[in-house]
Amino acid sequence: MGWTEIVIQVTRDQAEALSDALMEAGALSVSVEDADEGTIDEQPLFGEPGMEPAEAAWERSRVVALADVDANHATIVTDAAKAIGLDYALPFALRSVEEQDWVRLTQSQFDPIHIGKRIWVVPSWHDAPEPDALVLELDPGLAFGTGSHPTTRLCMEWLEEHAANAPSVLDYGCGSGILALVARKLGAQQVIGVDIDPQALESARFNSERNACEIEYHLPEAFVRIYPENQTFAIVVANILAGPLQLMAPMLAGRVAPGGSLVLSGVLDRQADEVIAAYAPYIALSVWAEHEGWVALAGQAPTE
Repeated sequence: MGWTEIVIQVTRDQAEALSDALMEAGALSVSVEDADEGTIDEQPLFGEPGMEPAEAAWERSRVVALADVDANHATIVTDAAKAIGLDYALPFALRSVEEQDWVRLTQSQFDPIHIGKRIWVVPSWHDAPEPDALVLELDPGLAFGTGSHPTTRLCMEWLEEHAANAPSVLDYGCGSGILALVARKLGAQQVIGVDIDPQALESARFNSERNACEIEYHLPEAFVRIYPENQTFAIVVANILAGPLQLMAPMLAGRVAPGGSLVLSGVLDRQADEVIAAYAPYIALSVWAEHEGWVALAGQAPTE
């Protein structure tokens, strides 16, 4: 199967209507470009946030439609022109699209990620760079968390330093399950992940099976039923966002066992003081580490 691009130059007022008509006529996809791109007449279409241009079109627009190589390209153009009320033939050019191994091309963009001292996040199509490393086999997917984001890295680094053989770990907002996986591979005896997104839990369970890690995953409602509010954990980690973390302060702090640790990330450095203040009545937090403008906060619950 191959593809061909149909390239048509039109005016601004024709671009959007023709794009829709080309899709109706059999194009697989359509994009609009500046016909003057790369010249002194090029017209950038950028605006301030909230004031973006209403349409992606230029005074001289180039409409590019992708079609099967064996399609009747002339008929597609003719039908589209008629559909928008043009009574003349639209000139067009054809460009061949080079065949690509899209799977291999996509995979090539994701290399193993080294985190902390010996953690490696390794896509399934790569071999582990170091045989004695703590290896997480994890492919990029829909659920957040492959170790590439600074907040995930910070939490993983904290766990590497503090979570070895922990009696229990709660990963609240577990996403792909990557933090739960790190804790389990470090020897944590009981690891539980909680997330509001059923798809995230499905991804996390898949990743746990792939890495031969025994981890429980629950939606919040099921978690509360199985583990009442008085059930606490030696380590509670939550990599979410500053706003939700502040709202959840009583709940998350209440899940930390006496003398246990609370680790929070998803917090920008300028938000740290607000989050610390929200948890101050329960646990004294401080900035444990910072990376690329994001921080991880950590603290210990009072002992009884």
